Amino acid sequence: MRKDLHDLVAFLAVAREGSFTRAAAKLDTTQSALSHTIRKLEGRLGVRLLARTTRSVSTTEAGQRLVTSIGPMFDDIEAELTGLSSFREKPAGAIRISTSVHAVEAVLEPMLATFLPRYPDIQVEVSANNELVDIVAERYDFGIRLGEQVGNGMIAVRVGPDFRMVVVAAPSYFERRSRPTVPQDLTAHNCINIRLPTYGTLFPWEFEKEGREIKVRVEGQLTLNSTAHILRAARDGLGLAWVPEDMARSHIEAGELIAVLEDWCAPFPGYHLYYPNRRHMSSALTLFVDALRYRGLA
Repeated sequence: MRKDLHDLVAFLAVAREGSFTRAAAKLDTTQSALSHTIRKLEGRLGVRLLARTTRSVSTTEAGQRLVTSIGPMFDDIEAELTGLSSFREKPAGAIRISTSVHAVEAVLEPMLATFLPRYPDIQVEVSANNELVDIVAERYDFGIRLGEQVGNGMIAVRVGPDFRMVVVAAPSYFERRSRPTVPQDLTAHNCINIRLPTYGTLFPWEFEKEGREIKVRVEGQLTLNSTAHILRAARDGLGLAWVPEDMARSHIEAGELIAVLEDWCAPFPGYHLYYPNRRHMSSALTLFVDALRYRGLA
């Protein structure tokens, strides 16, 4: 029975990771040992559980049935074991987070500066990019995104104030062009576009005034996928940029950038930490949520 349990854990790791390499790293074993374990399990059961090619690994029909039936049971066991960490004198454990680069700078870094020294036995791994990922499928503990990007069925905790995008350009840009007064004017300007991996297409600029919402698909010579690079390009006079206000504010105050269409740049719900409903949360996860919780609202 003990051997069966060990082999089933190995099978679930390969099935969920879709890779012997990643599963071996997760289980701290070798690919050859893991492959041998799966072959023995298939031999005892008398069915193929995994379909292997030179490029990928996927479950067979029998393998998927096994994942569906035993996966939740093992998840429950893992959750119960995790829950026992609350009995430790010192909170400990690993926390994995998927978020955006801007959220790291605006929300995570200030909190981690005090959180990590206070809890030396807690390890935090942050994956920062602009792509929206399935945190359950990718085995993240938390995601941090803007409120409107949080998926249905998730528990969401506000971790930042309302958020606002602003349109900015360098003074040198406006030496050659008139300033836009309504969002539609942007179609006549050289705008620096942003392409987000999740959406694939160029992201429209969104505006709101007195209940009226407008989305403008801008055009320009330059397209980037990093807000920091977009801001730098705007400061270099390469076009109008649509960026988070907190990133642009110091440059506006220094006279390096000029904000336009501010009456059309309405605030919207800021960053939220989100996670699936869990029966038990470790003390490390609970402390992390509480430390990151936004308390600026009345």
